[in-house]
Amino acid sequence: MTHDHDRMTEAADPEAVVRHLYGSLAAQTLRAAVRLRVVELIGDGRCHATDLAARTSTAPQPMTRLLRALASLGVLREHAAGTFSVTPTGALLDPAHPGSLTSLVRVFTEPALLRGWEHLDDSVRTGDVAFDKVFGTDFFGHLRAHPELSAEFNAAMSQATRHTAAVLRDAVDFGRFTTVVDVGGGDGTLLGAVLSAYPALRGVVYDTEEGLAQAPATLRRHGLTERCALTAGDFFRSVPAGGDLYLLKSVVHDWPDEQVVTILGHCRAVLPPGGRVLIVEPVLPDVVDPVTPGLNYLTDLNMLVNVGGRERNRADFERVCHAAGLSVVSVTPLADGDDAPYHAIEAVAAGA
Repeated sequence: MTHDHDRMTEAADPEAVVRHLYGSLAAQTLRAAVRLRVVELIGDGRCHATDLAARTSTAPQPMTRLLRALASLGVLREHAAGTFSVTPTGALLDPAHPGSLTSLVRVFTEPALLRGWEHLDDSVRTGDVAFDKVFGTDFFGHLRAHPELSAEFNAAMSQATRHTAAVLRDAVDFGRFTTVVDVGGGDGTLLGAVLSAYPALRGVVYDTEEGLAQAPATLRRHGLTERCALTAGDFFRSVPAGGDLYLLKSVVHDWPDEQVVTILGHCRAVLPPGGRVLIVEPVLPDVVDPVTPGLNYLTDLNMLVNVGGRERNRADFERVCHAAGLSVVSVTPLADGDDAPYHAIEAVAAGA
């Protein structure tokens, strides 16, 4: 009765529905801006639409319309009719910006990534991974067959990891450990940040050969080639021994429970006495609430249609850890407040 009463007294918000519908159009507008190098070409000053059209071999009137759409999204600012500059937010669409998100934009507007979403309803009906049916291979197999997309995906994951890396190294006491093995560590962005903050710590980035492709450059940039090894392999078969902390960020959510238990089980098999497993993922509440970032639920659906994984709540993490012979001992949000998108889930060998 209370639920029905709340629904009857809460005002409908049709504009919210329209905003959500137009979200995909906004994403494609950002994609066009990146592909046409709009932000790079405007630079730090002001630029007229006709000049930018000439420099991009585009038509002046459509370019003006694109720039005005970007201004409406907060990427640009229009000072006089047809004259634009880049906002601080828009600067993130410049590949040279230290906080650049251009690869993230490219990957999340990549047609291959979006094709599965066209079949979301089918995935909801069946639980099957739409991507696999559309392309006849799994997502990571597709990346292996397309090296340019794989490199862009690695860059996007690096860009998505930078903020979490900075927060994680302050939220977790890595000084307790001697060697961190970053399982599925990609280009080393996360482990690089941790090792830079803890000079006595050594590390191993463990991933497939494709996943590690950009890692040497990352380690050189951080000056960590002497303290961090790169090891190629398959975490469904094993993980390297020798670490006292096994770190997994945005790995667990890529896979269904059975495969997660396999990965964690391999970590448990090489875990020394006193060793820890640290999972860095969103932790969903048991019931949707206003403070939980909505992006976490969209990511959950992205896992469903593209890779077959899922986002999880605390009980879900405890269950898969238990099945792998691990016990969760702490769950720490990685930012102030209850809206932290990521948590550090620390686990030990069961019975330890």
